[in-house]
Amino acid sequence: QVQLVESGGGLVQAGGSLRLSCAASGLTIGSYAMGWFRQAPGKEREFIAAMSWSGGTYYADSVKGRFTISRDNAKNTVYLQMNTLKPEDTAVYYCAARQHGRYWNVDDYDYWGQGTQVTVSS
Repeated sequence: QVQLVESGGGLVQAGGSLRLSCAASGLTIGSYAMGWFRQAPGKEREFIAAMSWSGGTYYADSVKGRFTISRDNAKNTVYLQMNTLKPEDTAVYYCAARQHGRYWNVDDYDYWGQGTQVTVSS
């Protein structure tokens, strides 16, 4: 059974940093393309960052230069380092895994975590 478990969310002041973790079980992250998405209240889930099988990275314009996706294959864990956080970054953050499709497309991801709340105060 595949499980993706996010952690590391919380409350932070604007300008601060958080690092989210996504621990995978039941799959090997090196065999999947991994992504981070977020969903704010009343909004659709949106793409934030992704890493391909070969390690290539992709970012939404809204987080480029502030967020960094990485992975530790030995720990079977994906990370999202978030710096210079803004109030508009407040959302539930989700980790996801896919074997096919487009990195930005929610519908192309096969497995999802339960999400972790990130709240940025002004």
